[in-house]
Amino acid sequence: MFDRLAGDMPCVSELAAKGTWGRLRSSVPPTTIPAWVSMFTGLDPGQLGIYGFRDRDGFTYSEPRLATSRSTDAPRVWDRLSQAGLTSYVLGVPGTYPPWQIRGRMVSSFLAPGTDVEYTFPASLKQEIESISDGYMLDVDGFRTEKKDWLRDQIVSMTEKRFKVARAWAKETKWDLMIACEIGTDRIHHGFWSSYDPGHRSYEPGNRFSHVIPDYYRSLDTRIAEVIEAAGPSTAVMIVSDHGAKAMQGGFRINEWLAREGDLALKKRPASPRPLQAEDVDWERTRAWGAGGYCAKIFFNISGREPQGLLSPSEVPGYRSDLAARLEKIRDASGNPMDTRVFSPLEIYGDCRAYPPDLIAYLGNLSWRSLAEVGSERLHSLTNDTGPDDANHAEDGIFICFDPDRPDGGQKEDGVITDITSRILAFFDLDP
Repeated sequence: MFDRLAGDMPCVSELAAKGTWGRLRSSVPPTTIPAWVSMFTGLDPGQLGIYGFRDRDGFTYSEPRLATSRSTDAPRVWDRLSQAGLTSYVLGVPGTYPPWQIRGRMVSSFLAPGTDVEYTFPASLKQEIESISDGYMLDVDGFRTEKKDWLRDQIVSMTEKRFKVARAWAKETKWDLMIACEIGTDRIHHGFWSSYDPGHRSYEPGNRFSHVIPDYYRSLDTRIAEVIEAAGPSTAVMIVSDHGAKAMQGGFRINEWLAREGDLALKKRPASPRPLQAEDVDWERTRAWGAGGYCAKIFFNISGREPQGLLSPSEVPGYRSDLAARLEKIRDASGNPMDTRVFSPLEIYGDCRAYPPDLIAYLGNLSWRSLAEVGSERLHSLTNDTGPDDANHAEDGIFICFDPDRPDGGQKEDGVITDITSRILAFFDLDP
Protein backbone atom coordinates (compact mmCIF):
# COMPACT_ATOMS: atom_id res chain seq x y z
CA MET A 1 0.00 0.00 0.00
CA PHE A 2 2.97 2.35 0.50
CA ASP A 3 4.97 1.10 -2.48
CA ARG A 4 3.90 -1.26 -5.22
CA LEU A 5 0.17 -0.42 -5.09
CA ALA A 6 0.39 3.17 -3.85
CA GLY A 7 -0.38 4.54 -7.30
CA ASP A 8 -3.49 2.36 -7.51
CA MET A 9 -4.84 3.71 -4.21
CA PRO A 10 -5.20 7.50 -4.51
CA CYS A 11 -7.42 7.92 -1.46
CA VAL A 12 -5.21 5.95 0.90
CA SER A 13 -2.05 7.52 -0.52
CA GLU A 14 -3.47 11.01 0.01
CA LEU A 15 -4.33 10.19 3.63
CA ALA A 16 -0.77 8.99 4.19
CA ALA A 17 0.68 12.08 2.54
CA LYS A 18 -1.38 14.37 4.75
CA GLY A 19 -1.01 12.37 7.95
CA THR A 20 1.28 9.97 9.79
CA TRP A 21 2.08 6.59 8.31
CA GLY A 22 4.43 3.64 8.58
CA ARG A 23 4.85 0.05 9.60
CA LEU A 24 2.94 -1.26 12.60
CA ARG A 25 4.67 -4.06 14.51
CA SER A 26 2.14 -6.75 15.39
CA SER A 27 1.79 -8.74 18.57
CA VAL A 28 3.81 -11.87 19.32
CA PRO A 29 2.45 -13.99 17.78
CA PRO A 30 1.06 -12.01 14.80
CA THR A 31 -2.16 -14.02 14.89
CA THR A 32 -5.59 -12.51 14.24
CA ILE A 33 -7.30 -12.81 17.62
CA PRO A 34 -4.50 -11.77 20.01
CA ALA A 35 -3.42 -9.05 17.56
CA TRP A 36 -6.81 -7.36 17.20
CA VAL A 37 -7.55 -7.61 20.91
CA SER A 38 -4.12 -6.13 21.68
CA MET A 39 -4.83 -3.31 19.25
CA PHE A 40 -8.02 -2.26 21.00
CA THR A 41 -7.00 -2.86 24.63
CA GLY A 42 -3.40 -1.64 24.62
CA LEU A 43 -2.34 -4.91 26.30
CA ASP A 44 -0.06 -7.64 25.01
CA PRO A 45 -1.19 -11.27 24.58
CA GLY A 46 0.33 -12.28 27.92
CA GLN A 47 -1.57 -9.57 29.77
CA LEU A 48 -4.72 -10.68 27.96
CA GLY A 49 -4.14 -14.42 28.37
CA ILE A 50 -4.89 -14.90 24.63
CA TYR A 51 -2.12 -16.50 22.58
CA GLY A 52 -3.84 -17.65 19.39
CA PHE A 53 -7.12 -18.76 17.85
CA ARG A 54 -7.10 -21.61 20.35
CA ASP A 55 -5.46 -21.73 23.77
CA ARG A 56 -4.92 -24.33 26.45
CA ASP A 57 -7.85 -24.94 28.75
CA GLY A 58 -5.74 -25.54 31.83
CA PHE A 59 -2.41 -27.34 32.24
CA THR A 60 -3.85 -30.54 30.78
CA TYR A 61 -3.45 -32.56 27.61
CA SER A 62 -6.98 -31.83 26.42
CA GLU A 63 -7.89 -30.08 23.17
CA PRO A 64 -7.42 -26.30 23.26
CA ARG A 65 -10.42 -23.98 23.49
CA LEU A 66 -11.43 -21.42 20.88
CA ALA A 67 -10.77 -17.83 21.92
CA THR A 68 -13.92 -15.73 22.27
CA SER A 69 -14.82 -12.25 23.46
CA ARG A 70 -15.07 -13.76 26.95
CA SER A 71 -11.46 -14.93 26.98
CA THR A 72 -10.44 -11.64 28.61
CA ASP A 73 -12.21 -9.07 30.74
CA ALA A 74 -9.91 -6.26 29.57
CA PRO A 75 -11.92 -3.24 28.34
CA ARG A 76 -11.69 -2.36 24.66
CA VAL A 77 -11.55 1.25 23.49
CA TRP A 78 -15.29 1.26 22.84
CA ASP A 79 -15.89 0.16 26.44
CA ARG A 80 -13.82 3.12 27.61
CA LEU A 81 -15.83 5.42 25.36
CA SER A 82 -19.09 3.94 26.67
CA GLN A 83 -17.98 4.77 30.21
CA ALA A 84 -17.30 8.33 29.07
CA GLY A 85 -20.78 8.65 27.56
CA LEU A 86 -19.54 8.39 23.96
CA THR A 87 -21.04 6.21 21.23
CA SER A 88 -19.21 3.57 19.17
CA TYR A 89 -20.22 1.60 16.09
CA VAL A 90 -18.10 -1.57 15.78
CA LEU A 91 -18.24 -3.67 12.62
CA GLY A 92 -16.48 -7.00 12.07
CA VAL A 93 -13.62 -6.70 14.58
CA PRO A 94 -12.17 -10.14 15.44
CA GLY A 95 -12.57 -11.05 19.10
CA THR A 96 -16.11 -9.67 19.41
CA TYR A 97 -18.15 -12.88 19.40
CA PRO A 98 -20.33 -13.20 21.35
CA PRO A 99 -21.15 -9.47 21.10
CA TRP A 100 -21.79 -7.54 24.29
CA GLN A 101 -23.57 -4.43 25.43
CA ILE A 102 -21.92 -1.13 24.59
CA ARG A 103 -23.13 2.40 24.07
CA GLY A 104 -23.69 2.02 20.36
CA ARG A 105 -23.74 -0.94 17.98
CA MET A 106 -21.67 -4.05 17.42
CA VAL A 107 -21.56 -6.56 14.56
CA SER A 108 -19.23 -9.40 15.54
CA SER A 109 -16.64 -11.06 13.36
CA PHE A 110 -15.93 -14.17 11.29
CA LEU A 111 -15.64 -16.37 14.41
CA ALA A 112 -19.40 -16.18 14.92
CA PRO A 113 -20.71 -19.62 13.87
CA GLY A 114 -23.09 -18.07 11.32
CA THR A 115 -25.67 -15.39 10.66
CA ASP A 116 -28.37 -17.61 12.15
CA VAL A 117 -27.10 -16.79 15.66
CA GLU A 118 -27.24 -13.47 17.51
CA TYR A 119 -24.14 -11.86 16.05
CA THR A 120 -25.12 -8.24 16.74
CA PHE A 121 -25.72 -5.92 19.66
CA PRO A 122 -28.44 -5.02 20.06
CA ALA A 123 -29.97 -8.25 18.76
CA SER A 124 -32.55 -6.21 16.84
CA LEU A 125 -29.70 -4.73 14.75
CA LYS A 126 -29.35 -8.04 12.90
CA GLN A 127 -32.43 -7.40 10.76
CA GLU A 128 -31.09 -4.00 9.68
CA ILE A 129 -27.66 -5.45 8.81
CA GLU A 130 -29.18 -8.23 6.73
CA SER A 131 -31.38 -5.73 4.90
CA ILE A 132 -28.65 -3.19 4.15
CA SER A 133 -26.19 -5.85 2.94
CA ASP A 134 -28.74 -8.02 1.13
CA GLY A 135 -27.56 -11.00 3.16
CA TYR A 136 -24.55 -10.30 5.37
CA MET A 137 -21.41 -12.44 5.08
CA LEU A 138 -19.25 -12.93 8.17
CA ASP A 139 -16.52 -14.71 6.19
CA VAL A 140 -15.83 -16.83 3.13
CA ASP A 141 -16.37 -20.36 4.38
CA GLY A 142 -13.72 -22.68 2.98
CA PHE A 143 -11.39 -19.93 1.74
CA ARG A 144 -8.52 -22.43 1.61
CA THR A 145 -9.53 -23.92 -1.71
CA GLU A 146 -8.36 -24.55 -5.27
CA LYS A 147 -11.59 -23.04 -6.63
CA LYS A 148 -9.95 -19.69 -7.26
CA ASP A 149 -12.64 -18.10 -9.44
CA TRP A 150 -15.24 -18.91 -6.81
CA LEU A 151 -12.99 -17.65 -4.03
CA ARG A 152 -12.32 -14.32 -5.75
CA ASP A 153 -16.04 -13.74 -6.35
CA GLN A 154 -16.92 -14.65 -2.76
CA ILE A 155 -14.33 -12.28 -1.28
CA VAL A 156 -15.49 -9.42 -3.51
CA SER A 157 -19.13 -10.06 -2.59
CA MET A 158 -18.37 -10.24 1.14
CA THR A 159 -16.38 -7.01 1.01
CA GLU A 160 -19.12 -5.13 -0.85
CA LYS A 161 -21.71 -6.26 1.70
CA ARG A 162 -19.56 -5.10 4.61
CA PHE A 163 -18.89 -1.73 3.01
CA LYS A 164 -22.60 -1.24 2.34
CA VAL A 165 -23.05 -1.34 6.11
CA ALA A 166 -20.01 0.86 6.70
CA ARG A 167 -21.26 3.51 4.24
CA ALA A 168 -24.73 3.49 5.79
CA TRP A 169 -23.27 3.86 9.28
CA ALA A 170 -20.83 6.58 8.24
CA LYS A 171 -23.70 8.78 7.03
CA GLU A 172 -25.22 8.82 10.51
CA THR A 173 -24.33 11.46 13.08
CA LYS A 174 -24.93 9.37 16.20
CA TRP A 175 -21.45 7.90 16.62
CA ASP A 176 -18.21 9.28 18.02
CA LEU A 177 -16.09 6.28 16.96
CA MET A 178 -16.75 3.94 14.06
CA ILE A 179 -14.52 0.91 13.41
CA ALA A 180 -15.01 -1.26 10.33
CA CYS A 181 -12.75 -4.28 9.89
CA GLU A 182 -12.59 -6.03 6.51
CA ILE A 183 -11.29 -9.62 6.60
CA GLY A 184 -11.21 -9.80 2.80
CA THR A 185 -7.61 -8.55 2.62
CA ASP A 186 -6.51 -11.52 4.71
CA ARG A 187 -8.50 -13.98 2.61
CA ILE A 188 -7.26 -12.57 -0.71
CA HIS A 189 -3.65 -12.90 0.50
CA HIS A 190 -4.08 -16.52 1.61
CA GLY A 191 -5.79 -17.39 -1.66
CA PHE A 192 -3.79 -15.46 -4.28
CA TRP A 193 -0.33 -14.48 -2.96
CA SER A 194 1.48 -16.95 -5.22
CA SER A 195 -0.24 -15.37 -8.22
CA TYR A 196 0.91 -11.88 -7.21
CA ASP A 197 4.33 -12.13 -5.58
CA PRO A 198 7.31 -12.93 -7.89
CA GLY A 199 9.18 -14.06 -4.77
CA HIS A 200 6.76 -16.90 -4.12
CA ARG A 201 8.13 -20.32 -5.09
CA SER A 202 4.95 -21.06 -7.12
CA TYR A 203 4.74 -17.75 -8.96
CA GLU A 204 4.25 -17.97 -12.73
CA PRO A 205 4.63 -14.77 -14.79
CA GLY A 206 1.48 -13.90 -16.69
CA ASN A 207 -0.74 -16.25 -14.72
CA ARG A 208 -4.44 -15.51 -15.04
CA PHE A 209 -4.89 -14.53 -11.39
CA SER A 210 -1.98 -12.07 -11.24
CA HIS A 211 -4.38 -9.11 -11.25
CA VAL A 212 -6.65 -10.33 -8.44
CA ILE A 213 -4.82 -8.69 -5.50
CA PRO A 214 -4.19 -5.35 -7.29
CA ASP A 215 -7.82 -5.25 -8.48
CA TYR A 216 -9.03 -5.94 -4.96
CA TYR A 217 -6.88 -3.20 -3.43
CA ARG A 218 -8.06 -0.70 -6.07
CA SER A 219 -11.66 -1.50 -5.19
CA LEU A 220 -10.85 -1.15 -1.48
CA ASP A 221 -9.48 2.31 -2.10
CA THR A 222 -12.72 3.33 -3.82
CA ARG A 223 -14.82 1.95 -0.99
CA ILE A 224 -12.69 3.63 1.67
CA ALA A 225 -13.07 6.94 -0.16
CA GLU A 226 -16.86 6.50 -0.17
CA VAL A 227 -16.95 5.84 3.57
CA ILE A 228 -14.76 8.88 4.30
CA GLU A 229 -16.95 11.08 2.09
CA ALA A 230 -20.05 9.83 3.90
CA ALA A 231 -18.48 10.55 7.28
CA GLY A 232 -17.63 14.13 6.34
CA PRO A 233 -14.47 16.24 6.02
CA SER A 234 -14.04 16.88 9.75
CA THR A 235 -13.69 13.16 10.56
CA ALA A 236 -10.32 11.83 11.70
CA VAL A 237 -9.33 8.63 9.91
CA MET A 238 -7.07 5.73 10.86
CA ILE A 239 -6.24 2.79 8.60
CA VAL A 240 -4.54 -0.09 10.41
CA SER A 241 -3.85 -3.79 9.99
CA ASP A 242 -3.29 -6.40 12.66
CA HIS A 243 -0.37 -8.00 10.78
CA GLY A 244 1.21 -8.19 7.34
CA ALA A 245 1.50 -10.97 4.78
CA LYS A 246 4.40 -12.75 3.13
CA ALA A 247 5.02 -15.72 0.88
CA MET A 248 4.60 -19.05 2.65
CA GLN A 249 7.38 -21.39 1.55
CA GLY A 250 5.79 -24.44 3.12
CA GLY A 251 5.17 -26.15 6.42
CA PHE A 252 7.47 -27.66 9.04
CA ARG A 253 6.28 -30.62 11.12
CA ILE A 254 7.16 -29.38 14.58
CA ASN A 255 6.01 -32.48 16.47
CA GLU A 256 7.78 -34.82 14.07
CA TRP A 257 10.95 -32.80 14.71
CA LEU A 258 10.46 -32.91 18.50
CA ALA A 259 10.00 -36.69 18.29
CA ARG A 260 13.22 -37.11 16.30
CA GLU A 261 15.06 -34.85 18.75
CA GLY A 262 13.96 -37.06 21.65
CA ASP A 263 11.76 -34.42 23.30
CA LEU A 264 8.45 -36.04 22.35
CA ALA A 265 7.85 -39.76 22.91
CA LEU A 266 5.15 -41.54 20.92
CA LYS A 267 3.45 -44.73 22.02
CA LYS A 268 3.18 -45.74 18.36
CA ARG A 269 3.88 -43.84 15.17
CA PRO A 270 0.78 -43.30 13.02
CA ALA A 271 0.81 -45.18 9.72
CA SER A 272 0.25 -41.92 7.81
CA PRO A 273 0.71 -38.23 8.67
CA ARG A 274 -1.93 -36.75 10.95
CA PRO A 275 -2.11 -34.10 13.69
CA LEU A 276 -0.71 -35.15 17.06
CA GLN A 277 -3.34 -36.42 19.48
CA ALA A 278 -3.03 -36.79 23.24
CA GLU A 279 -3.50 -40.55 23.06
CA ASP A 280 -0.46 -40.81 20.73
CA VAL A 281 1.91 -39.52 23.40
CA ASP A 282 3.84 -41.37 26.07
CA TRP A 283 3.63 -38.47 28.49
CA GLU A 284 5.89 -40.01 31.12
CA ARG A 285 8.77 -39.85 28.61
CA THR A 286 7.84 -36.53 26.93
CA ARG A 287 9.43 -33.18 27.67
CA ALA A 288 7.67 -30.98 25.08
CA TRP A 289 5.08 -30.94 22.30
CA GLY A 290 3.94 -28.34 19.80
CA ALA A 291 0.90 -26.82 18.11
CA GLY A 292 0.43 -25.94 14.46
CA GLY A 293 -0.43 -22.54 13.05
CA TYR A 294 1.24 -19.47 11.57
CA CYS A 295 3.98 -19.99 14.14
CA ALA A 296 4.89 -22.88 16.45
CA LYS A 297 3.74 -22.80 20.04
CA ILE A 298 5.77 -25.18 22.23
CA PHE A 299 4.52 -26.52 25.56
CA PHE A 300 6.65 -28.15 28.27
CA ASN A 301 5.60 -31.19 30.28
CA ILE A 302 6.49 -30.02 33.78
CA SER A 303 6.26 -32.07 36.95
CA GLY A 304 3.68 -30.61 39.34
CA ARG A 305 2.04 -28.62 36.52
CA GLU A 306 1.02 -31.15 33.88
CA PRO A 307 -0.67 -34.42 34.98
CA GLN A 308 2.30 -36.60 33.97
CA GLY A 309 5.03 -33.98 33.93
CA LEU A 310 8.60 -35.10 33.29
CA LEU A 311 10.68 -31.93 33.66
CA SER A 312 11.33 -30.79 37.20
CA PRO A 313 10.80 -27.05 37.75
CA SER A 314 14.53 -26.63 38.37
CA GLU A 315 15.30 -28.11 34.92
CA VAL A 316 12.99 -25.77 33.02
CA PRO A 317 15.25 -22.69 32.56
CA GLY A 318 18.12 -24.76 31.16
CA TYR A 319 15.82 -26.83 28.99
CA ARG A 320 14.13 -23.71 27.66
CA SER A 321 17.48 -22.27 26.56
CA ASP A 322 18.62 -25.56 25.05
CA LEU A 323 15.41 -26.14 23.07
CA ALA A 324 15.36 -22.52 21.84
CA ALA A 325 18.93 -22.90 20.57
CA ARG A 326 18.06 -26.12 18.75
CA LEU A 327 14.97 -24.55 17.16
CA GLU A 328 17.06 -21.65 15.89
CA LYS A 329 19.39 -24.11 14.13
CA ILE A 330 16.65 -25.83 12.11
CA ARG A 331 17.43 -25.95 8.39
CA ASP A 332 15.09 -25.83 5.42
CA ALA A 333 14.45 -28.65 2.94
CA SER A 334 17.62 -27.72 1.01
CA GLY A 335 19.80 -27.75 4.10
CA ASN A 336 20.11 -23.99 4.41
CA PRO A 337 19.63 -22.14 7.72
CA MET A 338 15.96 -21.38 8.15
CA ASP A 339 16.45 -18.19 10.22
CA THR A 340 13.99 -19.25 12.91
CA ARG A 341 13.37 -16.82 15.77
CA VAL A 342 12.30 -18.02 19.21
CA PHE A 343 10.55 -16.07 21.98
CA SER A 344 9.99 -16.88 25.63
CA PRO A 345 6.65 -15.52 26.88
CA LEU A 346 8.14 -14.99 30.33
CA GLU A 347 10.62 -12.53 28.80
CA ILE A 348 8.51 -10.64 26.26
CA TYR A 349 5.14 -10.10 27.96
CA GLY A 350 4.19 -7.76 30.78
CA ASP A 351 2.40 -10.71 32.42
CA CYS A 352 1.54 -14.32 31.53
CA ARG A 353 -2.12 -14.84 32.32
CA ALA A 354 -4.05 -18.05 31.77
CA TYR A 355 -1.97 -20.83 30.13
CA PRO A 356 0.76 -19.46 27.87
CA PRO A 357 3.02 -21.53 25.63
CA ASP A 358 6.51 -22.03 27.00
CA LEU A 359 8.15 -21.01 23.71
CA ILE A 360 6.95 -19.37 20.50
CA ALA A 361 8.92 -20.04 17.30
CA TYR A 362 8.72 -18.08 14.06
CA LEU A 363 9.80 -20.86 11.70
CA GLY A 364 11.91 -19.37 8.93
CA ASN A 365 10.99 -15.98 10.37
CA LEU A 366 7.35 -16.76 9.51
CA SER A 367 8.08 -18.03 6.00
CA TRP A 368 7.17 -21.54 7.12
CA ARG A 369 3.94 -22.57 8.80
CA SER A 370 3.97 -24.88 11.81
CA LEU A 371 2.38 -28.29 11.14
CA ALA A 372 1.29 -30.38 14.14
CA GLU A 373 1.57 -33.65 12.21
CA VAL A 374 3.42 -36.80 13.17
CA GLY A 375 3.87 -39.96 11.14
CA SER A 376 5.69 -38.52 8.13
CA GLU A 377 9.11 -39.38 6.78
CA ARG A 378 9.68 -35.71 5.98
CA LEU A 379 9.96 -32.73 8.28
CA HIS A 380 9.17 -30.22 5.53
CA SER A 381 6.06 -29.98 3.39
CA LEU A 382 5.27 -27.77 0.41
CA THR A 383 1.55 -27.95 1.25
CA ASN A 384 -0.45 -26.68 4.19
CA ASP A 385 -2.18 -29.11 6.54
CA THR A 386 -5.43 -27.10 6.64
CA GLY A 387 -5.87 -26.60 2.88
CA PRO A 388 -4.28 -24.59 0.06
CA ASP A 389 -2.59 -21.45 1.38
CA ASP A 390 -0.21 -19.03 -0.34
CA ALA A 391 0.65 -16.62 2.47
CA ASN A 392 1.73 -16.60 6.07
CA HIS A 393 1.32 -13.75 8.52
CA ALA A 394 4.16 -11.23 8.67
CA GLU A 395 4.90 -9.30 11.84
CA ASP A 396 4.72 -5.83 10.28
CA GLY A 397 1.35 -4.44 9.32
CA ILE A 398 0.54 -0.82 8.44
CA PHE A 399 -0.95 2.29 9.98
CA ILE A 400 -2.12 5.62 8.64
CA CYS A 401 -3.46 8.35 10.87
CA PHE A 402 -4.99 11.56 9.50
CA ASP A 403 -6.64 14.06 11.83
CA PRO A 404 -7.68 17.31 10.12
CA ASP A 405 -7.55 19.10 13.47
CA ARG A 406 -4.15 17.76 14.59
CA PRO A 407 -1.88 17.26 11.59
CA ASP A 408 1.50 15.87 12.59
CA GLY A 409 2.51 14.25 9.27
CA GLY A 410 5.37 12.15 8.12
CA GLN A 411 6.66 8.62 8.19
CA LYS A 412 7.17 6.83 11.50
CA GLU A 413 8.65 3.34 11.63
CA ASP A 414 8.49 2.54 15.33
CA GLY A 415 4.74 1.96 15.71
CA VAL A 416 3.54 -1.05 17.67
CA ILE A 417 0.06 -2.48 17.68
CA THR A 418 -0.71 -1.55 21.29
CA ASP A 419 -0.20 2.13 20.36
CA ILE A 420 -3.55 2.21 18.57
CA THR A 421 -5.58 2.21 21.78
CA SER A 422 -3.83 5.29 23.15
CA ARG A 423 -4.06 7.05 19.76
CA ILE A 424 -7.83 6.51 19.65
CA LEU A 425 -8.31 7.60 23.27
CA ALA A 426 -6.24 10.71 22.56
CA PHE A 427 -8.83 11.80 19.99
CA PHE A 428 -11.31 12.03 22.85
CA ASP A 429 -8.88 13.39 25.47
CA LEU A 430 -9.18 10.19 27.51
CA ASP A 431 -6.33 8.89 29.65
CA PRO A 432 -4.69 5.83 28.03
